[in-house]
Amino acid sequence: MRWVEPDILAELEEELDGPELALGFARDYASLWDQRFSRLSAAVHTEDRPVALDAVISLRIASAMVGGIRLSVLAQALEDAIRRSDFVQGQALLATLAEHGFRTVSELHANYILKND
Repeated sequence: MRWVEPDILAELEEELDGPELALGFARDYASLWDQRFSRLSAAVHTEDRPVALDAVISLRIASAMVGGIRLSVLAQALEDAIRRSDFVQGQALLATLAEHGFRTVSELHANYILKND
């Protein structure tokens, strides 16, 4: 089971005219995972809809950009729940989101960041 789509990372490299900026983006994405998830989780638990939406949209877009399509799709489901103000469903999705995020960041690190450093 693949957590990061390498073709998307290759497209990002092309769009950024080389691997350097894409690698920097991937590094930043990986290093910010804990902070992003903590902010999102706190906002969902406190039912802070504007902050939760900002956090989940940021996570969804950044995940898609680094090839984390599974995580991006799950973030979309969480975004939909937040937009409906369904924070019970949102809280239920957080554990799965955390696991997907961990696996995505681990694979990104092992298969892209370390191989291109």
